[in-house]
Amino acid sequence: MNVRPLLLALAVASAAPLSAQTSYSLPRSTPEREGVSSSAILAFVQAADTGVDAMNSFMLVRHGHVVAEGWWGPYDARTPHVLYSLSKSFTSTAVGLAIAEGKLSLDDEVLKFFPEEAPAQPSANLREMRVRDLLRMNTGQVTEPSIMTPADSTLRDATWMKRFLAHTVPFKPGTHFLYNSPATYTLSAIVQKVTGQAVLDYLRPRLFAPLGIESPTWMASPQGISAGAYGLNVRTEDIARFGQLYLQKGMWNGRQLIPTAWVDEATARQTSNGSNPHSDWDQGYGYQFWRSRHGFRGDGAFGQYMLILPEYDAVVAITSGVRDMQSVMNIVWDKLLPAMSWAPLPEDPAARRALEAKLAKLTVKVPAGRMTSPLTAKVSGIWYDLPPNDRNIRAVSLDLTARAPALLVRTASGETRTPIGLGSWVRSSSGFANGIERSLSVPAQPAVAASGAWTADSVFTLKIVAPETPFYSTLNFRFDCDRLLIDSEQNVSFGATKPQRLEGRVTPIR
Repeated sequence: MNVRPLLLALAVASAAPLSAQTSYSLPRSTPEREGVSSSAILAFVQAADTGVDAMNSFMLVRHGHVVAEGWWGPYDARTPHVLYSLSKSFTSTAVGLAIAEGKLSLDDEVLKFFPEEAPAQPSANLREMRVRDLLRMNTGQVTEPSIMTPADSTLRDATWMKRFLAHTVPFKPGTHFLYNSPATYTLSAIVQKVTGQAVLDYLRPRLFAPLGIESPTWMASPQGISAGAYGLNVRTEDIARFGQLYLQKGMWNGRQLIPTAWVDEATARQTSNGSNPHSDWDQGYGYQFWRSRHGFRGDGAFGQYMLILPEYDAVVAITSGVRDMQSVMNIVWDKLLPAMSWAPLPEDPAARRALEAKLAKLTVKVPAGRMTSPLTAKVSGIWYDLPPNDRNIRAVSLDLTARAPALLVRTASGETRTPIGLGSWVRSSSGFANGIERSLSVPAQPAVAASGAWTADSVFTLKIVAPETPFYSTLNFRFDCDRLLIDSEQNVSFGATKPQRLEGRVTPIR
């Protein structure tokens, strides 16, 4: 085991002045001072910018110092981001802390905590299911329990926990790996049962406050239990701090926030899940942490990453909205890892300026086209009625001649006006978000940013991003006499990415 990264990290923490001890932000440094060339980081950023369809943000931490950070506008450093399954690693931490406080043990049987929710005659395998089986995704179940929308109508009014325990357990727990988000919810429910607090509240003084993670939010079940497996929303630097805490074996500013033994056990390979040496999903699983080809990680749907690299004394935090999650890690492995040296490098002002210039100009790609069209004046402000549709949109209008271009949408609940940037991003807090993926982790009314352009004489293309999420929608408005055809596509989705075409007609004058 290479202990030098840990010793370096602890030395940085212990040598920091008192003012730094109470500062929540990670310290900043130059790449070269921390043994990484600015030109290599620039190559990584350029590869991510051109090779990944929807990068949202990244932060590189080396020897405890942020050496590079960037957000693709309209994403920014201040806005919390949906973590999806990266939330699992936080739930694991809550379990480890509760164990350290003597509230439970890894070998406790799951049914012990929920006698009132258990089936009348639990199977032998269910009776054998233990906390450690939940942590390492070895519950013995072969399919994920449907805890939100139960397939069994007799469980329609049951709690999420009762639905989990009613699910069949064909295998002996500990013998069969199945990635299982309801198992993580069960861990959250156990922590709440033994501490009297939801995981969100339990972690506030123990983890979030010491790390300076401000105002985290976490989706909860109807029973008031933090979802555990998903639903946590924090900022990019919060992800980096959490990763740095695990890199430092649970030590933060001179305090042991997490027991070292828990860090070691939670991030070790606790179960095998494949044998492909080229896949980062085949390297084994810990306690709600994945093993990687390099180090270990927490990750979430569509590319939310906390990459922890002990052999390099580095952490990489990434948020994105990608279909190919492996491609994101490949760029990190190919571009960043070979560039890391243990010794400081000579400063390279020219390369650093080029990197800073690139980072300052990062943006989600806007529709490429013209600001106006021969049709602009003719269609601007015209309302188009839509037939009944699954998006509940009754009528739309594009106001493109005003000083503040906008998309107007009428639904049963009223009318929204979403400002549009022509060739740029304009952000609003109450714009049209109907086309954004409506998963449980997405806020009910997310902030949006919109940009548009005429991509043909009769086609106006509009892109709508929800900067708290990995999602964006691209809508093509095709004008044809008194008809309007609307085709749309979502960058990523848990379902279809191409909703059905909508066809509208000019609203009759009444």
